[in-house]
Amino acid sequence: MAASELYTKFARVWIPDPEEVWKSAELLKDYKPGDKVLLLHLEEGKDLEYHLDPKTKELPHLRNPDILVGENDLTALSYLHEPAVLHNLRVRFIDSKLIYTYCGIVLVAINPYEQLPIYGEDIINAYSGQNMGDMDPHIFAVAEEAYKQMARDERNQSIIVSGESGAGKTVSAKYAMRYFATVSGSASEANVEEKVLASNPIMESIGNAKTTRNDNSSRFGKYIEIGFDKRYRIIGANMRTYLLEKSRVVFQAEEERNYHIFYQLCASAKLPEFKMLRLGNADNFNYTKQGGSPVIEGVDDAKEMAHTRQACTLLGISESHQMGIFRILAGILHLGNVGFTSRDADSCTIPPKHEPLCIFCDLMGVDYEEMCHWLCHRKLATATETYIKPISKLQATNARDALAKHIYAKLFNWIVDNVNQALHSAVKQHSFIGVLDIYGFETFEINSFEQFCINYANEKLQQQFNMHVFKLEQEEYMKEQIPWTLIDFYDNQPCINLIESKLGILDLLDEECKMPKGTDDTWAQKLYNTHLNKCALFEKPRLSNKAFIIQHFADKVEYQCEGFLEKNKDTVFEEQIKVLKSSKFKMLPELFQDDEKAISPTSATSSGRTPLTRTPAKPTKGRPGQMAKEHKKTVGHQFRSSLHLLMETLNATTPHYVRCIKPNDFKFPFTFDEKRAVQQLRACGVLETIRISAAGFPSRWTYQEFFSRYRVLMKQKDVLSDRKQTCKNVLEKLILDKDKYQFGKTKIFFRAGQVAYLEKLRADKLRAACIRIQKTIRGWLLRKKYLRMRKAAITVQRYVRGYQARCYAKFLRRTKAATIVQKYWRMYVVRRRYKIRRAATIVLQSYLRGFLARNRYRKILREHKAVIIQKRVRGWLARTHYKRSMHAIIYLQCCFRRMMAKRELKKLKIEARSVERYKKLHIGMENKIMQLQRKVDEQNKDYKCLVEKLTNLEGIYNSETEKLRSDLERLQLSEEEAKVATGRVLSLQEEIAKLRKDLEQTRSEKKCIEEHADRYKQETEQLVSNLKEENTLLKQEKEALNHRIVQQAKEMTETMEKKLVEETKQLELDLNDERLRYQNLLNEFSRLEERYDDLKEEMTLMVHVPKPGHKRTDSTHSSNESEYIFSSEIAEMEDIPSRTEEPSEKKVPLDMSLFLKLQKRVTELEQEKQVMQDELDRKEEQVLRSKAKEEERPQIRGAELEYESLKRQELESENKKLKNELNELRKALSEKSAPEVTAPGAPAYRVLMEQLTSVSEELDVRKEEVLILRSQLVSQKEAIQPKDDKNTMTDSTILLEDVQKMKDKGEIAQAYIGLKETNRLLESQLQSQKRSHENEAEALRGEIQSLKEENNRQQQLLAQNLQLPPEARIEASLQHEITRLTNENLDLMEQLEKQDKTVRKLKKQLKVFAKKIGELEVGQMENISPGQIIDEPIRPVNIPRKEKDFQGMLEYKKEDEQKLVKNLILELKPRGVAVNLIPGLPAYILFMCVRHADYLNDDQKVRSLLTSTINSIKKVLKKRGDDFETVSFWLSNTCRFLHCLKQYSGEEGFMKHNTSRQNEHCLTNFDLAEYRQVLSDLAIQIYQQLVRVLENILQPMIVSGMLEHETIQGVSGVKPTGLRKRTSSIADEGTYTLDSILRQLNSFHSVMCQHGMDPELIKQVVKQMFYIIGAITLNNLLLRKDMCSWSKGMQIRYNVSQLEEWLRDKNLMNSGAKETLEPLIQAAQLLQVKKKTDDDAEAICSMCNALTTAQIVKVLNLYTPVNEFEERVSVSFIRTIQMRLRDRKDSPQLLMDAKHIFPVTFPFNPSSLALETIQIPASLGLGFISRV
Repeated sequence: MAASELYTKFARVWIPDPEEVWKSAELLKDYKPGDKVLLLHLEEGKDLEYHLDPKTKELPHLRNPDILVGENDLTALSYLHEPAVLHNLRVRFIDSKLIYTYCGIVLVAINPYEQLPIYGEDIINAYSGQNMGDMDPHIFAVAEEAYKQMARDERNQSIIVSGESGAGKTVSAKYAMRYFATVSGSASEANVEEKVLASNPIMESIGNAKTTRNDNSSRFGKYIEIGFDKRYRIIGANMRTYLLEKSRVVFQAEEERNYHIFYQLCASAKLPEFKMLRLGNADNFNYTKQGGSPVIEGVDDAKEMAHTRQACTLLGISESHQMGIFRILAGILHLGNVGFTSRDADSCTIPPKHEPLCIFCDLMGVDYEEMCHWLCHRKLATATETYIKPISKLQATNARDALAKHIYAKLFNWIVDNVNQALHSAVKQHSFIGVLDIYGFETFEINSFEQFCINYANEKLQQQFNMHVFKLEQEEYMKEQIPWTLIDFYDNQPCINLIESKLGILDLLDEECKMPKGTDDTWAQKLYNTHLNKCALFEKPRLSNKAFIIQHFADKVEYQCEGFLEKNKDTVFEEQIKVLKSSKFKMLPELFQDDEKAISPTSATSSGRTPLTRTPAKPTKGRPGQMAKEHKKTVGHQFRSSLHLLMETLNATTPHYVRCIKPNDFKFPFTFDEKRAVQQLRACGVLETIRISAAGFPSRWTYQEFFSRYRVLMKQKDVLSDRKQTCKNVLEKLILDKDKYQFGKTKIFFRAGQVAYLEKLRADKLRAACIRIQKTIRGWLLRKKYLRMRKAAITVQRYVRGYQARCYAKFLRRTKAATIVQKYWRMYVVRRRYKIRRAATIVLQSYLRGFLARNRYRKILREHKAVIIQKRVRGWLARTHYKRSMHAIIYLQCCFRRMMAKRELKKLKIEARSVERYKKLHIGMENKIMQLQRKVDEQNKDYKCLVEKLTNLEGIYNSETEKLRSDLERLQLSEEEAKVATGRVLSLQEEIAKLRKDLEQTRSEKKCIEEHADRYKQETEQLVSNLKEENTLLKQEKEALNHRIVQQAKEMTETMEKKLVEETKQLELDLNDERLRYQNLLNEFSRLEERYDDLKEEMTLMVHVPKPGHKRTDSTHSSNESEYIFSSEIAEMEDIPSRTEEPSEKKVPLDMSLFLKLQKRVTELEQEKQVMQDELDRKEEQVLRSKAKEEERPQIRGAELEYESLKRQELESENKKLKNELNELRKALSEKSAPEVTAPGAPAYRVLMEQLTSVSEELDVRKEEVLILRSQLVSQKEAIQPKDDKNTMTDSTILLEDVQKMKDKGEIAQAYIGLKETNRLLESQLQSQKRSHENEAEALRGEIQSLKEENNRQQQLLAQNLQLPPEARIEASLQHEITRLTNENLDLMEQLEKQDKTVRKLKKQLKVFAKKIGELEVGQMENISPGQIIDEPIRPVNIPRKEKDFQGMLEYKKEDEQKLVKNLILELKPRGVAVNLIPGLPAYILFMCVRHADYLNDDQKVRSLLTSTINSIKKVLKKRGDDFETVSFWLSNTCRFLHCLKQYSGEEGFMKHNTSRQNEHCLTNFDLAEYRQVLSDLAIQIYQQLVRVLENILQPMIVSGMLEHETIQGVSGVKPTGLRKRTSSIADEGTYTLDSILRQLNSFHSVMCQHGMDPELIKQVVKQMFYIIGAITLNNLLLRKDMCSWSKGMQIRYNVSQLEEWLRDKNLMNSGAKETLEPLIQAAQLLQVKKKTDDDAEAICSMCNALTTAQIVKVLNLYTPVNEFEERVSVSFIRTIQMRLRDRKDSPQLLMDAKHIFPVTFPFNPSSLALETIQIPASLGLGFISRV
């Protein structure tokens, strides 16, 4: 592809940056060949001129399209280079919070420095069995791939984990081992996987330490081989360690710590068992305080110490050895505190009784003086003599530190050996998976011997890695048959030769160590002379003569030569070792035994492996004269040998690579430092993998995937039926350079950048299509808008014109109205003016006329009033006196009443203040109001009386006035006469004055009365209003109180209802939890049971000759027998003989149990005797009743009576036999009185056992006889009733035929007379029978009373016996029971003799009657035709009786039980039964057999049948447990059997829906409630097995059908993938689709319906199936980044809608299945909703209530655009979601538990099928059973 086509305007590139390493930029113009400068626009908004290198003229790296960013596999990127890799890792780590990424065959793991919920057991289960490319990258995916390849290819595997310190190597290795331990399990009961995991805390405590880069840094390398057997289960493990950093024991840098175990010891120093170690704070010891950081934040060393000790115990390290380890470690700490005092420059001493040294010697068990001496001296040996030389203080300090390091290294090796011994297995190892946790490439400011060895190991590993990658690439090309071109890759063999070849660095170092005066400087000079200017990879620093530089594959590293020789020699004084070997502490010399054998690389262990360390070897014992240094290997030599062995192991296995990256040096969570990341990517080989991939064809597509993705680039004519040819044709047109791609057999291979180019073409095509669509849509929208606007304008115009016309019409109407108004207004004004003038004139006239009239009137009135005044004055004087008197009286009365009223008011006020007053007032308020109303009415009446009186007075006054007027007229007439009588006039004047006074007084009184009445009325009204107000207030208070009470009651009711609902829900949840726990226990029990059966079968196969007398029983049978034993005496009696073989040591408990069983047996015999006696009594009554029917059926009755007499005789003989046997028992017991009498094996014991066995056998016979007698009783009762409807057809037909045969009337009359006599006889018999029933009832009451007394007596006797010693108690009880039984048998014998006499009499009478009837029948036979004679034997057949005889029971013989179980259960084919027969037929047949056994009262038969049934069902399910039809069939039949046991149990709760006929079929003798529980548990186990079966069937379909398959074609596109190919979403022939799931669901549902499974149970199964579908789909969605897109959400919602439609079709919407899909539905909605604003976040939080916070955040992080038009979810939006959901309390678990099984219930479902109608088909082969 030409650069001009790629480097166009707006193309994005990467340019180098000193801070961010690489920075993104965008081209501002097209690049043309020859341009030296590129105009770029940076992301921060700046423009930049980028100058191309004039020599290379290399263009900057192109940036991948956004759609490819964030891919799971780096090789899926189109442009493969360093900036693309770095950017992809950063986006995944920072934006998506994904720490794992594939890079071809390498898993890149970035340390998040934060605990993530992605390592739970649910995640392990999700990755188990999955292909590596089908799930998101994970350490579990690598572990699963290794485990799968080990099983598939039969080849050992290795997982190589490397990286810097703090990158997470140890954690990754730990999780890989945890995965193997969880998935595979162990092959034995020793829990090897737990031991393998338990080795981690031990090795971490002694080999890990805190560094500046990591709080838990591994300071050694280890390779753990996990062994597996042929079934690929863990059987053991072995560990090899490399290059322990011993220098850390004596020195730690700033902010670092020593090994964890030292600080754990110091933190636990106060424990009682550690007192002897004399430890204290870590700051008190020189070896633990140098770093100045003794505490790690968030780590409790005391708790870690407890975990370490617990792990040691689990690995079998005893407490004594643990304390020995701690003593040695404490001794090392005390040794570090030993101080030296300088004597001179060449010698030193230790202070006397130096406490640290004393403690060290005490702990180590060595001599103080000897150790003190050799710490300050050393022995020098020459050829002729040996002498002791003192050493300086510095030398002594170094020797002390060397000794401490040596002891620790030996202890480390000893612990590793013991761990390996604990993990070693005796079982032969078939294969193994090795986990290599080794240091990555290291470069520091000062690099020494340790960094040299580490980088040397990484060179070897990198070489192996390069070769493996190259090999895989070559295999892929050869497999696809494409032309192979040699890929040039970096070969680091020259660097390895520089280090390890002859005269290499290590060889020269060993040679210098052998020189007596060899130093680091001389060694450096040898290096310069040998390699400088001769090897391009070796350089000398410019400013140093004591260092050298090596060009490693990752980087140049400068090594300082100082300390190389000393560290390579690893010198320890031999004399100090000898002192330690002479220790009294036994464990210490063990550390130094067989040094040469332990550390020599040439001496292998028994397993073929060599435990290699850095510890030097000591001299062999065979050459004691030589010095140790002549024989021991240098550290470099040991390391080189161990490395070669490691590489041989790795080359013999299939490697898997995990590269751990440290994102920053500050341990900040999810912080990405680009510089540090690039350094590590270069060092760990990831970029080399990318370079190798980029050199070939990194992008690979299958033809179908390519066609699906780039179909948009093809024209219709290009699409052929052959996909391969179609892709070839299209590619030849799209990419002209044929070297850029190759066609393989199944894939198309592309060079780097070609997929990006195709993506660009696709995006351009889609963009052009989008533009065209947008153009068309916008034109259509604008056209629609224009038409809408035009229509709107026309509408507006129409409305405006109408409005204007309406306004003009309104104006005209208003003008006309105004004219009319003016007309009427003018008329109104004129008329009004006229009326005013006319009115004024009339007023003037009226006033003038009135004035004149009033003047005339006043004149008359003055004259009239003068007369009245005289009259009133006189009256007023008289009344004044009267009024004064009355006023005084009234005043006195008022004063008195006021005083009384005040008292009353005072009382009322006191009462008003009390609460009772209000209550009384409230209670009697209406009465008081009525009283006050009556008082007001009375006062009104008084007022009316006063008014009437006043009216009368006014009338009197008027009459008097009239009289006075008449007198005045008379006086006027006789004026002249009046003049004469002047004196008379004066008197009249006085009288008038008096009348005036009286008038005034009357007026004043009237006024006072009116005022008093008004005042009283006002007071009354005020009082009434006050009372009304008070009453209103009280009513309001009452209403308020009532409302408050009602409200409180309502609130309390609502609260109680809420509490009740909550408690109900809680109880339901508790019930479901309890049910789930119980069913899980059942599941575990069944699993253990199956495991026990498997082990038993294996033992049976392994042991061909069983031990004599040993017989294994079925575990299920034994469990049922032990857990569900009914209280059956026969079973107990059967157990007794088996117990006779028990040893004689347990005499007293055996005798006591024997006594109780005998007593119970005797009680049972007594009850049986009573039952038989009752039966005999009934027989006797039946014999008496039979006299009425002797003439009609003499032969039948005679036969029945003979049968009864025979039975009585047999019963009599049996009673005699029982009596004799009891006498023998009494004699046997009376022979000996010692306790041994009842011991097992004694004569009395044997006799007793024999007697009891015979009694049990006789009891079975008696039961059968009782059943026969009962059937005879039923037939006799039917024969007794002559005129009832139950008469047989035989009798009626005989009577009719006899009537027809009677020819003359005489015979009819005689027959009539005979019938009358028969009726009278029957009536008399009925009366006698009634009396006999009454007598019998009375006798039964007496017997009940006597039985009660006997029971009380027995209880008293038992209480007395229990107080006796055991021997006397047994003997007394037996004696008592024997005596009682003897007496009762004698009484019974007497009764039998009496009955025999009666029977003999009846027999004679029956013989006479039989002769008479025979003579009568001979006479009748003469008149009967031959045809009638032939038909005669058929007449006695009773048809109704035959129907009654079948009672829904099936009879079979005891020996046919196994045959029944075999034909009905073991060999039954469910398919034929389900199709041809009624559902649940086996269950009905089994229950009918149980009914017959219950009818016979045979509990042994019931028990045996039920136990055999349960065991057989379990056997069938174990044999064919993977067949859904079989499991469904037996689940249905087990439930039906359980329902039958409930329906016919006789319990009222289960009999509500039964018919009367079904109630007659209820069980009568046994309560099978416990067996119902057994069957319920069995049904639960079958249900769980059914769920497992359907889960195994559905699981392969779910992910493919629900997620991967495109149900809606064309919605989702296939994105380019990398080396880890995923399962194709295109439906091939073998690919499951949604239709496959629906067909399987239909199959499940139809099978369950055919088997007659209960509808409620079907709903529960469907709910469980849908839960499995939803959980597995959601879990895979959460673990697959490529599935989290908008289009996939649409696919999921469509698939869920199809499932819901299936539920609707099957009428299962109310089964709760839809609710189980709610999390999946919400996840799909979450993929499709808008994810930008705060409103969107609020909507998501309210919508996703079925998803946990972790799941919501995970989906948002995984959301990946499939097309360029989609956008990723921003980090800020995800943080907003987290903030909104922080208060939600939900599980932190990420995945749903797909293995969860809902607790199952079996609601009672009675059957309407009548048992008597069931027919047994011949195909079942059950001809040996018969219907009863």
